[in-house]
Amino acid sequence: MTITAAEIARAADLLHDVVAPTPLEYSRWLSDLVGGDVFLKCENLQRTGSFKLRGAYVRMARLSKQEKARGVVAASAGNHAQGVALAAQLLGIKATVFMPYGAPIPKENATRAYGAEIRFVGTSIDDCLRAAREFEAETGAVLIHPFDHPDIVAGQATAGLEIVEQCPQVRTVVVPTGGGGLIAGIASAMQRDGMPIGVVGVQAKGAAAYPASLLAGEPVALERMSTMADGIAVGLPGQVPFAAIQAYVDEVLTVGEDSLSKALLLVLERAKLVVEPAGAAAVAAVLDDPKRFKPPVVVVLSGGNIDPVLLMRVLRHGMAAAGRYLSLRVRIPDTPGGLATLLTRLAEVEANLIEVLHERISETLDLDEVEVALQLETRGEEHRMRVLNSLSANGYTYTLN
Repeated sequence: MTITAAEIARAADLLHDVVAPTPLEYSRWLSDLVGGDVFLKCENLQRTGSFKLRGAYVRMARLSKQEKARGVVAASAGNHAQGVALAAQLLGIKATVFMPYGAPIPKENATRAYGAEIRFVGTSIDDCLRAAREFEAETGAVLIHPFDHPDIVAGQATAGLEIVEQCPQVRTVVVPTGGGGLIAGIASAMQRDGMPIGVVGVQAKGAAAYPASLLAGEPVALERMSTMADGIAVGLPGQVPFAAIQAYVDEVLTVGEDSLSKALLLVLERAKLVVEPAGAAAVAAVLDDPKRFKPPVVVVLSGGNIDPVLLMRVLRHGMAAAGRYLSLRVRIPDTPGGLATLLTRLAEVEANLIEVLHERISETLDLDEVEVALQLETRGEEHRMRVLNSLSANGYTYTLN
């Protein structure tokens, strides 16, 4: 089924005093790449740090008095959990949320702070959904699905209404895509006045259920998933969003882990915005192929809830992917001044030393050798190669970590 303009308008009325319109920020650096105007729709700045409150509140506000009294149950890696928990707090409803083991700590803490009870199960959203459905059957609590319900899609569609109001000239909207609720809602909201607005979904390559599902003409479950973008790691598309995506979405692209980490790094550096890997997926697609998107382009930043420890790891990964971080091990002679000579050679090619570890004892080393583990900062891929070529030219043997 598809979501009508009237349903989206009613959802917007429900949310009027609950969510504030998120900013639409002009991005000069992305505009230069695309060759036309690019804007960032900052849903990472929404209450709870993502778009999820929109759909959760609409769904829960429309429950009957009897349903509200039974409480609600949800399954989420974190963003939907926070949306449900806050909506429950605002509406006076008891909420229980199933989260996968290893869910980001800030998302867990925020969900608890909004008053929800958390139960951990499995390693994926799909595991949590199964547990939530069992809880629903046992207790009578109402399942608030993260994406597969008309009210959820209608609520997420209000982000699309804002995009049209903030950027009436928009021609392409690029949206991070997991289960499909957000992109289905935005694409539904774009069906107005015959204006040719293209909507493009973006999934992580390691959790891309939509390309195969669209090819098959029905939702097809993935056998396995592996991605840092936990917010869009969904193994089975929802029936409700799938229908809208079939009808209204131009294409669904995929991006790799290197692209996700580079995008997150650049959003932080250039836009001064913190996003999680899933929230950076649409930016990653634009960076991969800037000329693919007809401007003006609106790129949705869907969420900003990232564990600081993961953020450090992803930033380092992004710097490495961009040729700005070099981790390697170099063998040097075990003689006085050997390390100083190596560091001098690195200084000559302007490599910035972050960390050095001197290792003398190893079964792989000769008696007159020392291995040095180095963490270096470089200015890009060209500079990175210049550093490596200099090491080789000076007779050093190295291995990349």
